[in-house]
Amino acid sequence: MKDISVPVEKKDHRMKMSGRAEYTADMKLPGMLYSSFVRSEVPHALIKDIKLPELPDGYFSVSGSDIPNNHCACITDEQPVFADKEVMFVGEAILLICGPDEKTVKKLCAETEVIYEELPAVVSLDEATEVALGYEYHKGDTETAFNNADKVISETFRTGYQEQAYIETQSAVGVWDKDKGKAILYGSMQCPYYVHSALMHSFELDESHVRVVQEVTGGGFGGKEDFPSLLGCQAVAAARKSGHPVRIILNRREDMSVTTKRHPAILKYDAALDKEGHITGLRADIRMDSGAYPGLTSVVMQRTLLAALGVYKIDNLDVKGRAMTTNLVNNGAYRGFGAPQAFFAIETLMNHIADKLGVSPLSYRQMHFVKQGDETGTGGKFWHHVPIPEMIEKAEEMSDYSRKYAEYARPQSGRYRKGIGMSIFFHGCGFTGSAEKDFIKSKLTLHKYADDRVEILASNTDMGQGLKTTFSKIAAKVLDIPYEQIIIENPDTDRVPNSGPTVASRSLMIDGKLIERAAERLKAIWEPGKEQEIMEQYKEDRECVPWDIEKFHGDAYPTFSWGLNVVELQEDTLTGNTDLLGVWGVYDVGHVIDERIMEGQAQGGILQGIGYGSMEHMEAFKGRIRQNSFTDYMIPTAMDTVNNGIAFIDNLYKDGPFGAKGAGELTLVGAAPAYEAAVEQASGRHFMEIPLTPERILLAE
Repeated sequence: MKDISVPVEKKDHRMKMSGRAEYTADMKLPGMLYSSFVRSEVPHALIKDIKLPELPDGYFSVSGSDIPNNHCACITDEQPVFADKEVMFVGEAILLICGPDEKTVKKLCAETEVIYEELPAVVSLDEATEVALGYEYHKGDTETAFNNADKVISETFRTGYQEQAYIETQSAVGVWDKDKGKAILYGSMQCPYYVHSALMHSFELDESHVRVVQEVTGGGFGGKEDFPSLLGCQAVAAARKSGHPVRIILNRREDMSVTTKRHPAILKYDAALDKEGHITGLRADIRMDSGAYPGLTSVVMQRTLLAALGVYKIDNLDVKGRAMTTNLVNNGAYRGFGAPQAFFAIETLMNHIADKLGVSPLSYRQMHFVKQGDETGTGGKFWHHVPIPEMIEKAEEMSDYSRKYAEYARPQSGRYRKGIGMSIFFHGCGFTGSAEKDFIKSKLTLHKYADDRVEILASNTDMGQGLKTTFSKIAAKVLDIPYEQIIIENPDTDRVPNSGPTVASRSLMIDGKLIERAAERLKAIWEPGKEQEIMEQYKEDRECVPWDIEKFHGDAYPTFSWGLNVVELQEDTLTGNTDLLGVWGVYDVGHVIDERIMEGQAQGGILQGIGYGSMEHMEAFKGRIRQNSFTDYMIPTAMDTVNNGIAFIDNLYKDGPFGAKGAGELTLVGAAPAYEAAVEQASGRHFMEIPLTPERILLAE
């Protein structure tokens, strides 16, 4: 393998393309039972009584009383596995009924009556008053900056839900090994050891009495980070009570109604400008809808606040965020993890200020860009090269942005009008703060067999993003052996050490580096025909300002990946519809490990981001998600886009394998503000809320 970037056949390509890949829904275990949920029909109430129909022989109901510790461990454990006294949102699980016939199970659930004493419910972010959690940070002297400002510009932005829309719905099969007192869980997931910890917590077991196996996973995008822990506890509880394996597979409407979404947010910004138009001070006040239980909201909000000032150097800052409790479905991880909300707001604010000052958006941005050596908003430092100038140069070459912007800025007439928009953004690579060092502590193993094949034993999951392939390429390249000689299977916690979850664009950068180091060590002791094993563990050795979560101060990330998007479109002023004319993305992900995989990540991420900004409208009405099918919830398809122009800039990171940095989430973050900017130029209007549906475009003043 001369050049690691050159594409190879994906490790799971033939299995999936031939149809041989087996998903959770394909599992058939002896005596396996089917199951269905009785869920809350009201947003907030006390459970006064549950009237079950007569259950035939072989059918069981499962509730919170069947679990030793009826709490699902996440960052916190407020959420019960099954609601037992009080329901907090429409769709919360109350009972699981399982039995040998799926239709009968569903019929029994429909016949179950839950008697409620309804309580007042908070069913929108606007009316929420209970703060689930909050953070804030300050820099410089914003009071003086605003007192001395030549002009103050204030705007409030809104973002809505976004559904992950993975192809395979949430699914799990629970098994209880009665002889060993062991919980076993098979399922579609991103984080086997998260599920492992949750099962230990709920069933009061030690590590050796829990086994979690990731099955082939048909997409995640963050939606299978924390929810499988809840589903896994429910499946194991049913298996433990019934004595049979129990399968849970959510149908699409159920999945879209009860699983976590991207957090809706309200983002209020005030910018203080001097006479030259420089931003001398910025205030950001961000409210997010956490849903009924906080789940992953704390770490999502941390990223939102860390992205609040975008890629700009602003000396005086007051940034605060509060997550509000509502009686709505929980919100959680989604690709970008809080950053898309903030980048939509700050990038749109920059466009609006530039417009009010009568200058181009790009020239206004260039007055404020950060560079290597500058302080971050939290008192850390941009330690590495910031390649924004090179990215702009490449984007101009590809898209002809500045010429088109000037052309479309002239008065346009007629039904169809054009616009072009740009956004510039970053993604903090890995977990926020000191989590890798203090909590995750990744470790993985390379096992060489006597036939000289090498197996990678790690808990990171491939959910379609190509991780099995990139991990294998790193090992093969260092060991100087054929790629086909590397083995990597879906993780099984009985076999693999905890190398951390597959989230936060950390797997390739953090664990890929462990593979690189382990392979170097194995190569140094390699003995043909002999079984050998090397374990490698995460060690942090970098210059940094220590992170303090209480003060929200220091280096939140070891490094950053950078991105730039340009979107060109044509608006139909009669209908409000838009047609994309061009989409471009320029990315710094350190060094590309596989060009085809990274191209797929970029094209997929951009399209998800454009969907977030344009058509993916979801709302809750009286506490109930209204758009709970692909008929009602629109996601973009290949028919809604054009061939994307994609380019990558090498900016090697020494602590990533072959210089690679985090990539997967970055590609979504900037597409929505670039799309919105293009619509603004075409329509001649300012917008403060996404998605920009045709109705919203037409109704704008």
